[in-house]
Order: sequence, then structure tokens, then C-alpha cells
Amino acid sequence: SYSRFASSFVLILLAQGGFFLCNSVHSFQLISAFRTSRVTVPAGTFNNLSATHRFGRDACSELRATWSNGQAIREYQDFLSSGKSEPDQTPDGPSLILTDGSNTPLVTALQRMGTGDDVVLSVENGIFPELPISIGKDSCSNFPIYLAFSPASLSNFLANIPPEYKVRNEDFVFFSGGPIYGCIESILRRYSYARDSITQVLVSGMTLPVNGQPPRDISVKIGVDSQAQEKRSGECAACGKWQGAIAERMERNEIRCKKGFYREWRRLMWERAAYDAVFHLVGAVRDQPTSVADVALFYEAEASDMLWQISTFLRGSLAVTMMYGFEDRMFQLAELTGKDTPCRLNAAMYDYTFAMFEGCPLIADYLVFAQQEMGLLKDKILPDTMIKAQVKSNSIMRKGNLRADGVV
Repeated sequence: SYSRFASSFVLILLAQGGFFLCNSVHSFQLISAFRTSRVTVPAGTFNNLSATHRFGRDACSELRATWSNGQAIREYQDFLSSGKSEPDQTPDGPSLILTDGSNTPLVTALQRMGTGDDVVLSVENGIFPELPISIGKDSCSNFPIYLAFSPASLSNFLANIPPEYKVRNEDFVFFSGGPIYGCIESILRRYSYARDSITQVLVSGMTLPVNGQPPRDISVKIGVDSQAQEKRSGECAACGKWQGAIAERMERNEIRCKKGFYREWRRLMWERAAYDAVFHLVGAVRDQPTSVADVALFYEAEASDMLWQISTFLRGSLAVTMMYGFEDRMFQLAELTGKDTPCRLNAAMYDYTFAMFEGCPLIADYLVFAQQEMGLLKDKILPDTMIKAQVKSNSIMRKGNLRADGVV
């Protein structure tokens, strides 16, 4: 198939109309972002290829390319023009934490991981206290501003921030990832904060303080790569201006945190968003209580189909290409950490867990089934297009808990 061929060889269209074949994942990411839906290949172009990797010997062959918004090209050009192989790193220090009380565990975690000189300001009921000019014993005037809000509260905060807060928006630090924080890219895009200079942190790789326990790392080792380097899944990650500060704060507490450019971080974030949506949705529609690990062990086919559908959807709609091995990382993370995690659908977090994947037919199918047949998501009104599509297709949902012995 074309997809299998493209994973090994990349077809780049040159300005002169010629073609160049190379074995490069990065190049494939670029060509997937071009705004073209059809490429005509003259006869004989692939005559030198083996029969296995040949599109055909007809007069011409049509190659279907992904329709995209070109963002991948722009991001890669920005990366090249920066002249940097690694982003700048800013050390940790006194920080400002803004909260409205909707995310107290995150506030506690940030303080416990800090050095004891953080300042916490409460932003509630539309009241925005004056931001301090400097903080800490050394009167530091350059510091990160951690926004410890729930996703719903964050949207309200960004919609109403006063001009004196907007002056410091390059110092804002946003948190996402996991069933509590979800995917907030739609919120950040709405208010123009989804860009490479803004600091974003994926915090799904650590626990929050519970019963006095400190935050701890919950990423897992899944093997070693071809260079004998340790491979892990489920790590925290950061990008943007203050990535060095938050990473240092986490690493000081033995919590792993990847650092990188925004384009790299974004792929990790969407990988986590797909994990949170798929494994909980597949498990929640069962007749018996099902854990995330159960989904990985007994419903692999359903979860895998959804993940690949999301991968295609992201590449075509948001110019995001999932990193190689994403499926293996997700399933191993689920098996190793999901035994005590029950699959649940939280209607309050729907917009930050499932709304962005409504364009995936399998996701839409399962969401409609969960609401109409299982009585879940009662407080959420699903789009009419999802319901009509499900009725039209008359899809058959897989019921029951299929165990290793084949008994449903």
C-alpha cells in the first residue's frame, strides 16, 4: 500500500517537476504538509524499483497526498532559521503561581518542588491582583508565571486578563496532559498562545501530592534503542521560554522531564491526548468494570484501530505527525501503569479529551454508543452529525469483556 511504501521511501516534488527518493522520516513529515491532493507520475519513473516497491507501469499513477495546512513546513523553517540545535535553558528560581482554587493539587506540587520562595496569588471572581515587580530574596524581576487552573477556568482567565497581565504573557506557563488537565490547544489557539515562545508543560508523567506524599515520577522504561539508550514512555515534557526552569524543578525531585522545541513537544502532547481518549473510551463501554491495562491486554485491536485513525486525522488536519513507535509506547504504558486505573468518561472534561477527535469515525461511533447504550456522558450534548453518522452506518459495537480464554 502507499502508506507502507511512504514509511520507507519519501517522495519529494521538486520545483522543476522532477522527483527525488530518500529514506528520511523528516522529509516525509514535510511532504505530508504540502497543499496537494494529487500527484501525477510519468511512466517509467519507478522502473528502477523492485516490483514490490513499484506503483505500476501504466501510463501514469496517481498518488494521494495528505491535505494539510502547511504548519509543519513553517515550523521546520522556523527551526532552521533559529540556527539552534537545542533551545535556550533558563534556571529555576523564585516563581509566581496564579490560581483560582480550581487546581489546588498542582499549586501544592509546584510549591513542594520549588525552593520555598514562590509567591501564590489568588485570581477569583474576576479580581486580578497587581503582579509583583520582583520576588524572592534577591528581588528577581524576571520570573515564570505558572497558571494553575483547570481547563475550563483557564479559558475564563484568558478571556478576561487585564492589559498589565498581557504585558507578561511571554512568562506564562501552561499545563496540560492526563485526564485532569487534558488537551488545551484549542484554548491557547483561541487566544493566540499556541506558539513556540510560550512555555507549555506536559505533566501527565508525575503524580500530584496526595495525603502528604510528594510528587513522584510515573514514567516507565520500555527497553533500549539501537544505540543502547534507555527508552521510556509517559514522561513529562516542556517547551518554550521557561522550559529549563520547570525541568530543573522536576528533576530536582527525581521527576523526568523532556526539553525541546515546540514542534517536538506538540507531538508528545498529542500522543498523550490520543492515549487518554482511546484507552478510557474503549474500556468505558464494557459491561463490566475495565481498567486501562485490560484495554491494552484484551482490546488491542479496537484501541489500535482508533490510534491509527487519530494519527491520520492529526496529520491531515493539524500537520502533526505522530512519532515513530507511538503505538508501542502507549500500549506498554497502559500495561505497566494502568492496572489500577479504571476506565471512565468524564463529561466535564469532554471538550479537552474527546472534542478534538470527533472527526474520527471510530471515536464518534464509540461516543454515541457510550451515551445512547451505556448511559454515559448524560450531561453532554453530542453533535448531530455524530449521531446521524452512527445511525446511518449501523455499526456493530463490540460488547462484553473478552478475556484470554475467549469467553465474553
